[in-house]
Amino acid sequence: MKKRRHTPSVRIGSIVMGSAHPIVVQSMTNTPTADVEKTVTQIKALADAGSELVRITVNDAKAMQAVPAIRASLDADGYPVPLIGDFHYNGHILLTEYPDSAACLAKFRVNPGNVGKGNRRDPQFEMIIKAAIQHKKAVRIGVNWGSLDPVIVAKAMDANQALPVPKSSTDVMIDAMLDSARQSEALALAIGLPQDQLVLSVKMSDVSAMVRVYEQLAKETDTALHLGLTEAGGQQKGSISSAIALGILLHQGIGDTIRMSLTPSPGASRAEEVRGCTTVLQAMGLRHFAPSVVSCPGCGRTQSDAFIRLAESIQNHIDQTIQTWQKQYPGVESLTVAVMGCVVNGPGESKHADIGISLPGISETPRAPVYMDGKQVTTLRGDGIQAEFIQLLERYIQDRFSKKLDCD
Repeated sequence: MKKRRHTPSVRIGSIVMGSAHPIVVQSMTNTPTADVEKTVTQIKALADAGSELVRITVNDAKAMQAVPAIRASLDADGYPVPLIGDFHYNGHILLTEYPDSAACLAKFRVNPGNVGKGNRRDPQFEMIIKAAIQHKKAVRIGVNWGSLDPVIVAKAMDANQALPVPKSSTDVMIDAMLDSARQSEALALAIGLPQDQLVLSVKMSDVSAMVRVYEQLAKETDTALHLGLTEAGGQQKGSISSAIALGILLHQGIGDTIRMSLTPSPGASRAEEVRGCTTVLQAMGLRHFAPSVVSCPGCGRTQSDAFIRLAESIQNHIDQTIQTWQKQYPGVESLTVAVMGCVVNGPGESKHADIGISLPGISETPRAPVYMDGKQVTTLRGDGIQAEFIQLLERYIQDRFSKKLDCD
């Protein structure tokens, strides 16, 4: 993995992003922002899942007027998660007319493609930037290929037609995306917004195109970058596509904050997009959020589903207990637990993990050796393996991480 590209530190409320800090996870609500109760409830769920920043839609006066009440409710319940206001079309008006609400937001997101048309674009953009300067807030200039400035697109198309060998339509869109980002960044800086209050994004819904446009932008600017595959789609398709795009860029050291823009299944938790982000960062070794469970897929040697049920039980136990563990046992997030199904890879994977168990496969002796720190410490048998292993896991965590806490 390449070294992270250098970017300035950007403070967003209590969170700081940039190359000297961990990559930040963020998400967005889909409730009507004017409905304070629903919005607060969803923000809490996103924060509990690991979202360090939460963006809310601010589309009209009622939504803007609700921001102070949302902030106050979150603070009263012990949720300091910074809020990002998502502005389109009328952000210059809302930020000007409701300064108290603007002060409650930690960052403003503006889309240069719909901040204003023709000769209104730059003055209205300037109003937003000046509001950010006045309130000392960060700004994300979020270029999206679904809402590019038509003037920039037209210029890119005209320039392409003049080439001896015209580029593909995707290449033209990438050029237009970069032009929009460059122009908007330059204008924001010229107005007076410090670079350490600025974040850029260039989101596209095609994985290959999205990777290419971010790679090029990362060569041209030191400004902090927000990564995301826009309109990624439904759960599996969206999660996999986003993970591929994010993984490629993060592996190159590109990116300071990430989001998965997933279409939620009916009734599904909005927090799935947060868990997708934390899974990517943890799988790449960039951050740790909770102990990892290593388990095998099963094969003809593992006709019993005992190891599957045990792996699921361990994962559920981690999910239910992680917040308590984090308070009591600093560093527990880095723990690896192996739950394996037969002798082929079971002992080896269990030895590699911090704590692991290898259940018996077909024709194996009905015994399950348990390993800690690479050494076999006991063997479990019978119907109580699940409960016994969870007890061993709890004891291992207490012994290992309580000592770390005492030393600190």
